[in-house]
Amino acid sequence: MAALRAAVPVLALLGLCLGPATAATPLVIWHGMGDSCCNPVSMGYIQKLVQKKIPGIYVLSLKIGSNLIQDMENSFFMNVNDQVREVCSQLATDPQLQRGYNAMGFSQGGQFLRAVAQRCPAPPMLNLISVGGQHQGVYGFPRCPGESSHLCDWIRKTLDLGAYTKAVQEHLVQAEYWHDPLKEEEYRKNSIFLADINQERGINETYKKNLMALKKFVMVQFLNDTMVDPPISEWFGFYKSGQAKETIPLQETSLYKEDRLGLQEMDKAGKLVFLGVKGDHLHFSEEWFDSTILPFLQ
Repeated sequence: MAALRAAVPVLALLGLCLGPATAATPLVIWHGMGDSCCNPVSMGYIQKLVQKKIPGIYVLSLKIGSNLIQDMENSFFMNVNDQVREVCSQLATDPQLQRGYNAMGFSQGGQFLRAVAQRCPAPPMLNLISVGGQHQGVYGFPRCPGESSHLCDWIRKTLDLGAYTKAVQEHLVQAEYWHDPLKEEEYRKNSIFLADINQERGINETYKKNLMALKKFVMVQFLNDTMVDPPISEWFGFYKSGQAKETIPLQETSLYKEDRLGLQEMDKAGKLVFLGVKGDHLHFSEEWFDSTILPFLQ
C-alpha cells in the first residue's frame, strides 16, 4: 500500500506531462475566396460538424483581420505571403497547437495552408486536407463566386490584362495563383506566391523537407467543378504547357518527374491521397464528409 501511495505522485506527474491519452488532435481550417472564418453556413458549419463528431477537439478557424468584414476582404486583396506570415504567427503562439495539428483548407485556403506547411514547420502540421485547393493555380474563374458579382467581373478583366504586373501581384490575391500556360516564363518570373511554393524558380530544400514531413496530404477534387479552371489543379495537375485545352495529371508534370517538392517520393510512400466527389465547387454532403474526411482527423 505504501509503495502504491508513493507511486501516485509520479503517475500524476506523468499525466501532466503526457496529457490525456485520448485527446483529439487539434484542427486548423482556412476558408476560401469571399468567405470568412465564422460564416454559419460554411466554416462555422464545418467547425460545429467536426466538434460534434469528435468531442473535445480544438478547432481554430483562421481569421485574417480584426473582424469578419476584413477577413472576407483580405481573401481578395491582402498579399498572400503576408497572410501566410500572419497565420504562422497565430499558430506559433497558440498553446493548443504546440504538439501538432491537422489542417484543412477550402478552395484557395488549401494551397495557402500548403504554404504554411512548407514555410512554417513549427508547430508541426500532421495531415493536410485540401478541399478544392488549386495547387497548380487557375487559368480563369468561370464562376467567381457568382455570375452576378461585379467584383468577380473586375477580377477577371484585371487578370486578363495584367496578372503579372507588380501592382496586381501585390494587391490581388487571385493574381498570385494565376497560372497562364501560354505565358509560362512570365508566370515563373513574376508570380510572387504560387511560383515560389511550387519551386518554379529553383529548389528550396527546406520547402521540400517540410512538405515531406506530412503524414498524409489529401487532395479533394470536385468532379463537376464549374469554378476552378482547370479542375485537375485540385489534384495538382494542370494544362500541358503552351496551350489551354489538354490537361495532364500530377504524375506527368515536370514538378513530379523532377521531384522538386518531394511529391513523387510522397506518392510512392502512400502519403498522397486523391479523392473525387461528385458535385460543383465545395458542394458535398455531410454523409460524404463523415465517411471520407473525418477518418483523417481521428
